[in-house]
Amino acid sequence: MNFQEIGLKEPIVRAVTEMGFEQLTPIQEKTIPFIISSQGDLIALAQTGTGKTAAFGLPVLQLLDSQIKDTQCLVLCPTRELCLQITGDLKNFSSKMDSVEIVPVYGGSSIETQIKLLKRNAQIVVATPGRAVDLMERKALKIGSIRFLVLDEADEMLSMGFKDDLDRLLSATPQETTTLLFSATMPYA
Repeated sequence: MNFQEIGLKEPIVRAVTEMGFEQLTPIQEKTIPFIISSQGDLIALAQTGTGKTAAFGLPVLQLLDSQIKDTQCLVLCPTRELCLQITGDLKNFSSKMDSVEIVPVYGGSSIETQIKLLKRNAQIVVATPGRAVDLMERKALKIGSIRFLVLDEADEMLSMGFKDDLDRLLSATPQETTTLLFSATMPYA
């Protein structure tokens, strides 16, 4: 199955085609239709390098309402490096779409600069948990109307000591938010 057959918008298909993607990986085949059809929360396990970012990023971009300038998706990940990698991938996937604002926020970088970026109506925010909580407490990150919460490598975030931050963020999300948990290392239960 390819990206056009799965029903993605033409600008998304054009962007991923230009990136050299032709066929969906198994994780993408299983998750993209599920997320697009809004069938609820999801736990997806797949090895590193299997296209997990596209598996959650493409359907989120498909369902993004470009007319709404509030944050519609919060992606949480354990490290600055992964935060920047996910942001880069999402920006590439959305490169042919009009007016999609994606902002990375993480510790070790100027919080004032990140606050300015968030004020530009970031529709997707990719964050490390500690920085997300800090920005939420400063009322710079508003997650009261997000539609998607993505937990990328949630098990890693827990093992790194982010449980309290994750609890705080989860308790601030709307009840109807779709939660998508992706992991390469979480054991099968």
